[in-house]
Amino acid sequence: MPTIRVELFEGRTPEQKKDFAVAVTEVAARTLGAKPESVDVIFVDVKKTEWATGGVFWSERTQ
Repeated sequence: MPTIRVELFEGRTPEQKKDFAVAVTEVAARTLGAKPESVDVIFVDVKKTEWATGGVFWSERTQ
């Protein structure tokens, strides 16, 4: 049973997550030889105040 954990900034719509989950499930099942119903996709929404790259929080970056 492949489990795929996806961490991303909050704000994606349920439809975007569903589309992503379907696409990732199809690729994982095909590539790993698994049944699609055995693939789990877990989304973790992260606030930009909780994610830093290079020591700089994304909430502090200029867009």
